[in-house]
Amino acid sequence: MIRAFQWDLARQVERLDWLIAQLPRYAEWGYQELHLHLEDAVDYPSLPGVARSDAYSWSQFERLVTAADEAGITVVPIANLLGHTQYLIKTPEWRELNELQNADGSPAEIGQICPDHPRTLEVAQKLINDLRPLCTAGKLHVGLDESFHLGKHPSSRAQIEQQGLPPYFSAYVTRLNEQVNSAGLKMAIWADMLIMLPEAIESLPTDIAAYDWYYHGFARHPRFAHFNFQDSDLAEPLRQRGIDYWACPMNGAFRHEPLPVFGERLANAVSWWKRAAETKAAGFLVSSWEPSHLTPELTTVIDAAIAGLWLDGDTHDHATLLRRGFRRATSIAQPAKESRLALACDERAFAGYAQAERHTHWDTSPLHEGSARESAKVRFFDRATKRAQFEPLRISLQWRRYLARRECLVRSAAAGVLRARRQHARGHAEEGTKLLHQLHDDAVGFVTELREGQAAADALWQLTRRQKPAGPNHKILQQDRQKLTAWQRWLERALRSPARLHTPSPILGGWQLSLTVHATRPNANIVVVQQQNADGNWVDLRQRHTIEFRSNAARRCSPLKRDWSLPIEDPKLPLRITLRGLGEVAISEVSLTNGPDTKWNKAWAKVIRKRLGHPAPESGWPGLDWTTDQDVLELIF
Repeated sequence: MIRAFQWDLARQVERLDWLIAQLPRYAEWGYQELHLHLEDAVDYPSLPGVARSDAYSWSQFERLVTAADEAGITVVPIANLLGHTQYLIKTPEWRELNELQNADGSPAEIGQICPDHPRTLEVAQKLINDLRPLCTAGKLHVGLDESFHLGKHPSSRAQIEQQGLPPYFSAYVTRLNEQVNSAGLKMAIWADMLIMLPEAIESLPTDIAAYDWYYHGFARHPRFAHFNFQDSDLAEPLRQRGIDYWACPMNGAFRHEPLPVFGERLANAVSWWKRAAETKAAGFLVSSWEPSHLTPELTTVIDAAIAGLWLDGDTHDHATLLRRGFRRATSIAQPAKESRLALACDERAFAGYAQAERHTHWDTSPLHEGSARESAKVRFFDRATKRAQFEPLRISLQWRRYLARRECLVRSAAAGVLRARRQHARGHAEEGTKLLHQLHDDAVGFVTELREGQAAADALWQLTRRQKPAGPNHKILQQDRQKLTAWQRWLERALRSPARLHTPSPILGGWQLSLTVHATRPNANIVVVQQQNADGNWVDLRQRHTIEFRSNAARRCSPLKRDWSLPIEDPKLPLRITLRGLGEVAISEVSLTNGPDTKWNKAWAKVIRKRLGHPAPESGWPGLDWTTDQDVLELIF
């Protein structure tokens, strides 16, 4: 069984010298192949204009592949050729390939390439020709995952109506495979489309490799999120067809995470390692995705820990694996203490859209929760930062501490404004003013936290990236500075004129809608709050993805619930909650408050929870749609 690892350069370009320095270490740990997820991170000779501004030159990419060869590691480039092809569509040259069209029939600016477009195989051939000399493992991975827009173009829709979606997909795989084979290479694809289109397997080429992925721990079979985490077993039908089967865990992090959730990543790897042995898998790929908010120094530690599955072979215990990973990947004196510290961070993980929402909105603080739990997190990260031995972990903890302190500020500020409004409404103006002064002092004091956050973001960026700070964490800080300035100005105006206390602020609206979202049947969906305007049209106010990349959220019946609030400008206009995407959620504790007055939803007051949405499919093409309201709950106050 081939042991492989992946770098997601498409989402984060790392310094070339840092990447090259890691290769001998991975070889020492027993990794044999490097998969490179590229998209527009490379300046392809045959595709001028596709590469982004910070992309590797072609000579740099060749240098990386040569260095891998010298370390004894072969390379498999990943060139997405169906889903995740925005890197092509963004260019005027290739936009016409888009599966999605505007109302006037012109290609949309975002989407994926259409298999039926006459130039699709042309761009595929260009990529194959460019990458062929650098496919030192003799393989080219063409992606094809998460291609939910299939059938949206008139041409593809007509073909699918005529022959069916599974044959249509397998025919495209066959055409690509012929091109890859003509270059003397074996073709690989991600396998998730085969879960949704199992009938396609019987007509797939038998000389391809299918990479099965799922990123949570499991007992025997991996599961599939879009079927409400139903068990999925592709190994047997692929074996019967004679197609190579690959097992693919993920080393973390998911989108927005500043730290990997160490224990869950190792649980995922252990599950896949056992399955790979049981299914006699052709390969085991530790994939890596979207590492831009954290340092890859930490995912490298996880890769080193996972290597213990074959280097040691005597344990599946997460703490033991991680301790040995720190020992292999770092020079710290006490890897056992570092492992315990890292695993303790898991209990306070910054994960999911509910937390990441704070990067863009400060006025969505959960009103049913206080700041006590966040204050405890701040105290933990204060201590953890001092205890960390491994510099990349210490800097990551500093950044995580900033995020916890920001959450404390936002939550205490929202609660403070509501209390001040109540005090003024009761005629206790002096008490209300005292509260505002305290909030203003807190805001002024947070400038120091911003400086510390800036220092952490700079240091984190410079560990493996180019010297000029320009990462997503810096964008977060820039937005936070703007919100903090606006918040201070609002407080100053409210102190001069108490009547302004009831006006909208960066922290709280004049009125605030509060609700609890229960991800009872987790899936890929968005909860949307809408308000009807004076013209009778329903307008989106805010929306939030419910999916969270945590093990407790990856259950058919999830206990996960998240409080949410959002500002309402005019409480007299009708409000409703809608759901888009797949599956269902439940809504509870819906209220509308301005501080002194609180109104409760009367539309279904006797029901503790109200279901929103419909059960997710358990087979077939899910038809994921982020634009259409699947269900609606009217709110009456």
